Amino acid sequence: MKKYLSVLLCLVLLISLVACKGGAGGNETPTQNEVQTTIESKIDTSSFRLSYSKSDSLNPFESSTLNNQVVESLVYESLFYVDESYEAQPQLAERYSYPDNKTLSVELKGGVHFSDGTLLTAENVEYSFKQAKDSPHWESTLSNFKSAKAESDKVIIFKLKSPNPNAHKLLTFAVARAKDNDDGFRAGTGRYKFVNSDGTIALVVNDKKTGFTPNIIKISLVNITTEESIVNAINIGNISYAYRDMAEGSKAKIKTSQKTVNLNNLIYIGIYGKSGITANYNIRRAINYALDRDAIVKGAYRGYGKSALSIFNPASAIAKETVMFSPSSDSASAKQAIASAKLGKDKKLELSLLCSNREGSRAAAQLVKQQLESVGFKVKLSIEKRSAYLSKVRNGNFDLYIGETKLPSDLGLQSFFEKDGATSYGIDLENEDTAKSYNEYLEGKSEIGKFIIDFSQELPFIPVLYRQGMICYSKSLKGDIQGYDGNYFSNIEEWYYG
Repeated sequence: MKKYLSVLLCLVLLISLVACKGGAGGNETPTQNEVQTTIESKIDTSSFRLSYSKSDSLNPFESSTLNNQVVESLVYESLFYVDESYEAQPQLAERYSYPDNKTLSVELKGGVHFSDGTLLTAENVEYSFKQAKDSPHWESTLSNFKSAKAESDKVIIFKLKSPNPNAHKLLTFAVARAKDNDDGFRAGTGRYKFVNSDGTIALVVNDKKTGFTPNIIKISLVNITTEESIVNAINIGNISYAYRDMAEGSKAKIKTSQKTVNLNNLIYIGIYGKSGITANYNIRRAINYALDRDAIVKGAYRGYGKSALSIFNPASAIAKETVMFSPSSDSASAKQAIASAKLGKDKKLELSLLCSNREGSRAAAQLVKQQLESVGFKVKLSIEKRSAYLSKVRNGNFDLYIGETKLPSDLGLQSFFEKDGATSYGIDLENEDTAKSYNEYLEGKSEIGKFIIDFSQELPFIPVLYRQGMICYSKSLKGDIQGYDGNYFSNIEEWYYG
């Protein structure tokens, strides 16, 4: 009985203590209404605004501006997306296989609906592929695809012009319905959908998107087109978020929160390898040793880049496994390579260096000139307007040139090693081993390691750095703001205003 009374007394005291803590000055346990109010305080229906170009289309197969393509990424999904490590992740695809080296089979996820309620089928993918293949955005990416055919409601077969074991990484085109809806937009399967109210365009949550419950349920679009205007708009709060690829840089100072993002834009030194002293492999090695990549990143691109220590993007797994370059110069090795070239007295260490008049290219060329001259080369720098620059590159009027190319999401280097490749100028495709070994790798006849060895010995071009871009966003926007090139709003469901 005493034990029973003791337990009862403890319970009474415990209840009294809980009641006291619920009063003023205690650590109150929130009521259901208070919890609901806290949740609702994060819900935003008017604050989040993005820039877009009214003069450009919001049809993903017709738009040509980065401005609109960033917005469209919220509305349309693709078979795969490429993550920050350049690995393919399935989005609308369930699985894929390669029946042979020129055939790619993709099976769709089941139960996926467009924002208008219709079910996603392989016919939608076939239609979207055909549209994307002729679009400004994906024409280049899909150039090696010959066709796409729906084999069933859930399976689509892609045919390739030439083998590529990473072709599935290129299936990042938007999948959309074939016809516009009543608001004049194509339905997508993405997290938001376009709506048009009396000529005002906005994005609202796609209620057919399973499991997507964001705090930002409406996004207003503001017509702003130029780089400087977008920067000013984000600074004064007219828009909440902007993605800039920093291609030309911006003279306006960005005052909002910022996040640097990796790009697959390679800055490289093109080499005329068919004749002259640059046909000598030791001279190419000397040029490579002379480079101070970190100094070029900092001095020419204001730190928006990463030194290329591999051929491949520094963010990729393969780059970490194939390091072959140094971030800083090695003057002693450069001079030793020059001596090993044994050019003879009749050949001088004179090089012509070509660049465009774009800010980054011009600044990079001036630094490369200084670095090469510090090890004994004499360099004549030619800075040309864009049209003249391209003409000289195409005609082979250079020893070296500063180039930039946006590589595809599969990290493919075909443009360097194909006869009509956009960046193959000056490379001796017929007589050097690098192009042959790369094509053999694509065909499955050899491992990529052989290509890496051949590349390091011949240096048909010299990777310098990979550029970076920027995400900038309002300081009132809270949460762990993530995003990257191609997936600009990767975790928007976690963002809120506070």
